[in-house]
Amino acid sequence: MIKGKIFNIQRFSIHDGPGVRTVVFFSGCNLSCKWCHNPEAISGKPVIQFYGERCISCGKCFDICPNNTHINQDGEHIIHRDNCAACFRCTDLCYAESLVFAGKEISTDELEKAIATDEEYFKQSNSGGVTFSGGEPMLQIDFLEQILKICTGRKIHTAVDTAGAVPFEYFERIMPYCDLFLYDIKAYNSDVHRQLTGITNELILDNLGKLALTLQSLRSQIWIRIPVIKKGNIQEMKDIALFLKNIKADRCELLPYHKLGDSKYKALGLFPTEYEPPSEGEMAEVREIFVKHNINIL
Repeated sequence: MIKGKIFNIQRFSIHDGPGVRTVVFFSGCNLSCKWCHNPEAISGKPVIQFYGERCISCGKCFDICPNNTHINQDGEHIIHRDNCAACFRCTDLCYAESLVFAGKEISTDELEKAIATDEEYFKQSNSGGVTFSGGEPMLQIDFLEQILKICTGRKIHTAVDTAGAVPFEYFERIMPYCDLFLYDIKAYNSDVHRQLTGITNELILDNLGKLALTLQSLRSQIWIRIPVIKKGNIQEMKDIALFLKNIKADRCELLPYHKLGDSKYKALGLFPTEYEPPSEGEMAEVREIFVKHNINIL
């Protein structure tokens, strides 16, 4: 039985592929995007999140933790994360859901059961299904391939959300079982990409070109997804559009950066991103760039 690591299953999503979808978020990523909305997924390890605004100060976490992870220091709840053994005792007792663990191991059988509970919603929406996101789901290729096969056998529409920084053979393994690739492009200039994500993008762009050519003879689709970050990658849009002009993707989504993930950074004891969302005017200018290059944008 193959097992994988995930940190969340989100139901009734309408933003991660066609129709009503169940999104399975995989733990672990080989990029470190400075604006990441899921920072709890990057390391691939279970991490504890503390939402202080929910805390009712019951003190049970101080008593139950065997490793002194939770400390009451002058009335302030201090978390020594290096002490945490991910035993889940504190989160199991936290009825206020102030303490939350992100990250757990799950088998393909268990995940199949979780997905199967939503099959009726997929059928009712006609085009719904399951999307595997992250993190980077393709880093767990054996687990991903197996659950995709299971979904295909159940005639559930499948989508994989990926940054593409993996060997192309991984794409070849899952192509027969993936109906839609949601492919992220964050920058065109390799130096800019490294500054923003921690790695260069030659492999990412090369894989996208190969994927687009290969899928011409298969049933799978490609939707390009581009985050638009003010003072981050917004200056990259012209070069991205020129590159995509020669990529036969089914459509392109422009995703304006938002700050809804800032609470996660605070819950992890981190500083929120310093980036700002683009204005409506800036988004209109970005859309115009892609329209001029005859790219089908959402």
